Amino acid sequence: MAFLNYDTICALATAAGGAMATIRVSGKEAITITDALFVSPTGHRLVDARSHTAHYGTLREGEGDVIDDVVVTVMRTPHSYTGEDTVEISCHGSRYIITLILHALTKQGCRQALPGEFTQRAFLNGKLDLCQAEAVADLIASTNAATHKMALSQLRGNFTQRLRQLRDQLLHLTSLIELELDFSEHDVEFADRSQLLSLAVEIHLHIEKLVNSFQTGVAIRQGIPVAIIGKTNVGKSTLLNRLVHDEKAIVSDIHGTTRDVIEDVTQIHGLTFRFIDTAGIRNTNDTIEQMGIERAYQKLDEAAIVIWLTDSPPEADEVNNILQRTEGKRLIAVVNKIDRQNTPYNPVSEMGQGRAVPVVEISAKHDVNIQQLEEEIFKAADVPEIQQNDVVVTNARHYEALSLALDDIIRVEDALSANLPTDLLSEDLRACIHHLAEIVGGEITTDETLLSSI
Repeated sequence: MAFLNYDTICALATAAGGAMATIRVSGKEAITITDALFVSPTGHRLVDARSHTAHYGTLREGEGDVIDDVVVTVMRTPHSYTGEDTVEISCHGSRYIITLILHALTKQGCRQALPGEFTQRAFLNGKLDLCQAEAVADLIASTNAATHKMALSQLRGNFTQRLRQLRDQLLHLTSLIELELDFSEHDVEFADRSQLLSLAVEIHLHIEKLVNSFQTGVAIRQGIPVAIIGKTNVGKSTLLNRLVHDEKAIVSDIHGTTRDVIEDVTQIHGLTFRFIDTAGIRNTNDTIEQMGIERAYQKLDEAAIVIWLTDSPPEADEVNNILQRTEGKRLIAVVNKIDRQNTPYNPVSEMGQGRAVPVVEISAKHDVNIQQLEEEIFKAADVPEIQQNDVVVTNARHYEALSLALDDIIRVEDALSANLPTDLLSEDLRACIHHLAEIVGGEITTDETLLSSI
């Protein structure tokens, strides 16, 4: 791999505000520039240092004052994150110290790195494919165990490996078809139609599985939306506050207090849920409250899970309205204020239209059975447990390319089933390979993964 030459860049590589900070310098002159500022108590110079060694000393601005005591790690090309000579300076986390160090580096010939430029260089230098480069941002942005596992799996190259396997299968199918075309004049068959169709179906199922994982990936990445609906003053805002463990919504005995949508997130067993408190549903002449009720129905339509909260036995019309509006969604009926109930009731009994709706009895005010409700919400999410090696599509670009590849292989499958001439299949097969290659940013190669190459 020929490494690309760029000017030397520097930037803060850790979040500002901590006790310690790391400044990364990458490029042809990274070691030389840092060495000009670095003074070791032993007299050793960074330009003479071996790769992957750490050195204690001070940074000075020219021959002036000491900026800070630091530890400098040297990584020589190609064995670094970017594939270039790289230096990482560990210093104290003072914003003033960080500014002084970056200023001193730029005076020596560095320039400030653009956002994402270190990862861009890693991609251009062949240290990461495009999937892995995108996974770096996903890993940084991960907010729960599931998103962390998905990003780490992609960063380790598991998605690329899956695409490579599909490419090999497609190339095998293409070669069989093209060999048959080459020897068709001699009536030589290298594979019968059933074998070709079987291979196409296998590829179809693998790609379809990746495409279908996108819905799960988006839900995990963005948080599973849960709408809390019900009449006014049944305790929706109190329940929201309990579920997110914060006083996010105003609680009042006055009807119609919540007139707009209130959202917040929390985690249950490592999954992120977006809880949405909506305006109470009732007949009203208040224009603003009517707008809030319309938004409540809109959020109900957008939600994957709906919590229907009641505090008294509902009328048949209300039950039927809720069941119709939540058709195709996961509905949980929650009976609130059980500390005030004389006789337990089931809000969907005898009107469930054959639909199984779990019922949970709680007291949101007194924190009774909230954990039981959380378990029911997690169960309703029906998200498979994500393992570190699982491949789950979370990127819309990946989903689009896979969907196009799926269309291509389905056309091949249909043509084989219809016994159409094999010369009509090559174009679709090559298009399928091209769409898979687009995901990783070029040809699907057998390069080592990130973690084994640095």
